[in-house]
Amino acid sequence: MKALVYLGPGRKSLDERPKPDVMASTDAVVKITKTTICGTDLHILKGDVASCLPGRILGHEGVGIVDKTGPGVTAFKPGDHVLISCISACGRCVYCRKQMYSHCTTGGWILGNTIDGTQAEFVRIPHADTSLYHIPAGADEEALVMLSDILPTGFECGVLNGMVQPGNTVAIVGAGPIGLAALLTAQFFSPAQIIMIDLDDNRLEVAKRLGATGTVNSSNGKASETIKEMTGGLGVDTAIEAVGIPATFQLCQEIIAPGGTIANVGVHGKKVGLHLETLWDRNITITTRLVDTISTPMLLKTVGSHKIDPKLLITHRFKLGHILDAYETFAHAADNHALKVVIEA
Repeated sequence: MKALVYLGPGRKSLDERPKPDVMASTDAVVKITKTTICGTDLHILKGDVASCLPGRILGHEGVGIVDKTGPGVTAFKPGDHVLISCISACGRCVYCRKQMYSHCTTGGWILGNTIDGTQAEFVRIPHADTSLYHIPAGADEEALVMLSDILPTGFECGVLNGMVQPGNTVAIVGAGPIGLAALLTAQFFSPAQIIMIDLDDNRLEVAKRLGATGTVNSSNGKASETIKEMTGGLGVDTAIEAVGIPATFQLCQEIIAPGGTIANVGVHGKKVGLHLETLWDRNITITTRLVDTISTPMLLKTVGSHKIDPKLLITHRFKLGHILDAYETFAHAADNHALKVVIEA
């Protein structure tokens, strides 16, 4: 089968690999129909994720059709159309009992990280009963690819961890796919303001169409001052960091209001400064999280009822045989006006 293989920092290739098979009774093998590329995949290629070793098939998002199941799988059968969660969960360990599926002792974020992932024609899914979701008949499967990772990530790590409340002022730093997913789902709670901050005017225009009440281009280095002006000098109640670099986390610290919450979503590959000398007396909460996908069933219903449309985040489409072109497009998103790219296997 064709598969996108990580060869070490800065190196990848489209290779032929053996089709995976069931290795444990609770496994399923899924034929991928659609997958995508995540910003985390780019972090892997930069060498930021030490747990992902050369030779790994990348990818942790997708939809597909069950090809084979182990004898311990009871909720799925061959032929079922399924959504693949980016998080594999046994449902039984101490962390799964706390609904911290991202820290499952035999699962968590393993797809495309410590085991082979979804950017291939087939993928093996451990703990299939608790790591796959049935796709309702007639659902738009392309849109549901966004529910593998970015929608629950933006919602859980940004909106829920950011304690967004009705009437709040929210700033989302980074108008990439994760930031825009946070924008879509923050509107569940009717905040008074949602301000998107980015360097890319095209992404900020997209943010306006998706519901942002204000936008700030931070390229002039004055984003902090602008946000203060937009909020009457107070700052924001919630600052969602959706990039993963020191400058954007610093900006969140500068714009947060007393009593506010900084919710980190970005994957950080470098040391970031924490300025307690300016935050210690301001009743600030700082949260971190890896998505647990506990919200996926709710988001499936929300998308199915057309309350939100994650398909609006898709800008480019490729065949698996052209996945290297898809990576080039996604890696140079500003030049190509790219958000999410969908890859059809």
